[in-house]
Amino acid sequence: MALQARAIVTNGSDPNSASWYLPKLRRNAKSEFKKRHIPGAAFFDIDQCCNKTSPLDHMLPSERIFAYYVGNLGIGNDTHVVVYDASNFGAFSAPRVWWMFRVFGHSSVSVLNGGLKNGANEGLPVSDRYSRPEQTEFRAYLNRSWVKTYEDILDNLDSKEFQVVDARPGGRFRGVDPEPRDNTEPGHIPGSISMPFSSFLSASGHLHPREDLQTMFTQAGVDLSHPLCVSCGSGVTACHVALAWVAPLDNPVSLLNSVWVWSSRTDGWG
Repeated sequence: MALQARAIVTNGSDPNSASWYLPKLRRNAKSEFKKRHIPGAAFFDIDQCCNKTSPLDHMLPSERIFAYYVGNLGIGNDTHVVVYDASNFGAFSAPRVWWMFRVFGHSSVSVLNGGLKNGANEGLPVSDRYSRPEQTEFRAYLNRSWVKTYEDILDNLDSKEFQVVDARPGGRFRGVDPEPRDNTEPGHIPGSISMPFSSFLSASGHLHPREDLQTMFTQAGVDLSHPLCVSCGSGVTACHVALAWVAPLDNPVSLLNSVWVWSSRTDGWG
């Protein structure tokens, strides 16, 4: 089993890519990956590695499906995975893939700080060549305590056992801007705290420094010593909150023999 990795890294040797877009943006993440990616990267599609029986977008797959999917990307339990995307934000869907690995028991996973947007400018090579990785065995163990149900959220309205932080833009949180998906009520979960995912990123697309992140949580009214649940529209940008929450606590790790992943969503609304 691989050792736990630092949540945020600045560069490395072997990547995995994970861009994803809402249809209205008319961008094709897989096509963009084929034209330009970090050499050795594999493409992670959250609309393929999901529960396809659910009527909701990209819900978590079973342990078996996740293990089979990432094994086909050449990822084993001793692999250090580095995830990035090609978002104009610097990161959009990569934190979702980072969290998926974590929730399925793989702690040796990191997000490339600044994404492909900055990686090339900081010395990482890019290529249009792709080699299919050799299939590897991966064993997944879902941490069910990390996934909250509708009933859990309802119960928490009274029990207040955990805090809820909403990563959507402020207008959607307040119910004054439309949701990008049909049949979604405006507004937010009562008692939840608004922390738009983009607020965790600098103008350059990098995650803010540790001290700034801690200050942001405190100023938003989040108790850093109390359990936290994160939410958004479909479980993508919520993972920015989780990443910012744990990033200051992680330990450093070498990037040698890492595997990189491109996430399948890049811009839009999570």
